[in-house]
Amino acid sequence: MSEPRSAPFITIVFAVAYALAYVIAVWKNLALFTYHPLAGTLGFGVEKPHDGPAMYWFGWIATAAIAAIVACLIAAMVPQRYAARVASAWAWTVPLTVLMFFVWLLRGYFLR
Repeated sequence: MSEPRSAPFITIVFAVAYALAYVIAVWKNLALFTYHPLAGTLGFGVEKPHDGPAMYWFGWIATAAIAAIVACLIAAMVPQRYAARVASAWAWTVPLTVLMFFVWLLRGYFLR
């Protein structure tokens, strides 16, 4: 079975869209759900901590994944002649830039 002609393009779109959606989800706290580990419960959306800490990380991952999948569905409709022009460097440049943004965002933890 051969891979579709647009698979490399969709892979690039997923990498870029996921990284950007994840950084927005973390920065704006757009978690799809909240996990409360001490209570062992899941809550829809962003909830305040109940008995102990609330974990938003799983919700951020789900939010970013849904956004990236939607971006990939849209990218699947792009004609091949335009998809071929996209440089594969975007697949690592954008996530690396997002990593630098997280270093800046969490600088208070590093500079204590």
